[in-house]
Amino acid sequence: MVPSILILFLVAIAFLSSSLVVIQEPYEALVERLGRYKRTLKAGVNFIIPLVEKVVIRALMSERLLDVPPQQTITKDNVSLEVDAIVYWQIVNLKRAYYAIDNIENALENLVLTNLRGEIGRLEMNQTFSGIKEINQALLEQIDSITDSWGVKLIRVEVRDITPPKTIIESIEQERAAESKRLASIIEAQGGAQSMKILADALGMDSNSPEFIQFIIAQRYIDTNEKLTNSPNSKIFFMNPSALNETLTNLLEYERSNLRKIDLPPESPPENE
Repeated sequence: MVPSILILFLVAIAFLSSSLVVIQEPYEALVERLGRYKRTLKAGVNFIIPLVEKVVIRALMSERLLDVPPQQTITKDNVSLEVDAIVYWQIVNLKRAYYAIDNIENALENLVLTNLRGEIGRLEMNQTFSGIKEINQALLEQIDSITDSWGVKLIRVEVRDITPPKTIIESIEQERAAESKRLASIIEAQGGAQSMKILADALGMDSNSPEFIQFIIAQRYIDTNEKLTNSPNSKIFFMNPSALNETLTNLLEYERSNLRKIDLPPESPPENE
């Protein structure tokens, strides 16, 4: 009698232990009865019927991160870009997520890549760098409308890096360097013209007059001779005065033609006293 009671007691314990299911927060679980969906178990203590029901999946219901690996995309102007993104997503309906789609993360990754290529393909290369925020928003709206039927909610999509080919990067750097050099030349020319205007005013001369231009050429001639004298490789040479006068005349005409090309900034009107 005692052994029979003990056996029944052990069977009851085994039955209870196999029917007891504890789900931790923030997980949920699906229960099937004889191969068909029966119910969803929430976090906490739950009971199932042993041998008849079983838990087929336990899934995390909190926000998840999906890292989409870098992919090659083509812009509207046929530039190949390497783009990668991250996706924040969450299961909101475990039944649909389990039965409506196989391998959610793989399906999400393929969906993001397809839509990402489409968005990049609509834009020219320069627009992709300035339009990342718009690309993220467009991807979120397009993908979330599809994943809703999967029981999945897309929280946000972020394009992290857009990397153009090395040749494009070098071309951009050369273009920036050329633009910087051009701006520096303009500023230097304007500064030189302004300083000449100030010097002419101080001397009481017209900056476009032959006398003032001749003064500037003479000053440059003196400066050049001083540099030649201070040079360790300097040499003493003599020049025919007539040739010197002809050279200065040519320099004068050359400098005069160049100075006329410089646009002096407009003079500010005198203040009313």
